[in-house]
Amino acid sequence: MKGKVVIALGGNALQDKDMVPTAESQLNTVRKTASYIADIIKEGYSVIVTHGNGPQVGNIVIQNETASNIIPAMPFDVCGAESQGMIGYMIQQCLGEVFKEKNIQKDVATIVTQVVVDKDDAAFSHPTKPIGPFYSKEDAELLEKEKGYQMVEDSGRGYRRVVASPEPKEIVELNTIKLLERNGVVVITAGGGGIPVVRENGSLKGVAAVIDKDLASEKLAEDLDADILLILTAVEKAYINYKKPDEKPLDVISSYDIEKYLNEGHFAEGSMMPKVKAAIRFARSRKGRRAIITSLEKAHDALSGNTGTVVVDD
Repeated sequence: MKGKVVIALGGNALQDKDMVPTAESQLNTVRKTASYIADIIKEGYSVIVTHGNGPQVGNIVIQNETASNIIPAMPFDVCGAESQGMIGYMIQQCLGEVFKEKNIQKDVATIVTQVVVDKDDAAFSHPTKPIGPFYSKEDAELLEKEKGYQMVEDSGRGYRRVVASPEPKEIVELNTIKLLERNGVVVITAGGGGIPVVRENGSLKGVAAVIDKDLASEKLAEDLDADILLILTAVEKAYINYKKPDEKPLDVISSYDIEKYLNEGHFAEGSMMPKVKAAIRFARSRKGRRAIITSLEKAHDALSGNTGTVVVDD
């Protein structure tokens, strides 16, 4: 085995932004993604897959809200679980098909994953993550009054509900994931950052929040003692001065140097920033580990050391 790698899939690996998000179009996109993952597995890596769920869970929330006068809407944590099952099923099915084509003898399993967060996390006092549809000011005020939602104006397009984005503390199904991985199963897990839950009186309780997918993937990679965290996004490398005349791609870089760029504001919040934060954490978690930020199409080349932003701790 070449090593253990956690692959964190970005939104472009699951849904083409230029296509109507039908089940068929998403399956076509995921099938292309599955082919890239299969090539990495064929190289001899043990692979664990994580993924985002932003557009999908937002659509599920809209469907719930739209039909709420007919069927009661499900709470946000349940919507997150729905999105995990849906996306996991698509990845699982497409990987199975590609494995047959490439003669890869592997089983695939999706784990609906809960991730414990701290109920006293400061993020709960300052919700920032927009979810669901846009509303008029009047409807937003009504939702605040009737449901206790926190609503904010979003870029002149209307009002949206915002929820907290707390830090991931513990992956509840970790032992199950370890058991499957040790037995050669390709595991799809921590979808959308996991379903956020808090511990109350010895029980787990779902909360309305969104855990950053890249930070949850980093936590998982640490807990599984992975060698590589492969964060896939829409660009081949991370840049400083991105889309400016003096933009510069980052190749192999120490966690301390890229942290300096992070503190200087080079990476956009909600885009490259959490990826860089996750890469820094993972590189520092154990000597010899590396985090790679690259595109889906360049994933194989990046693992071979030929491209991507590679964050190391030295």
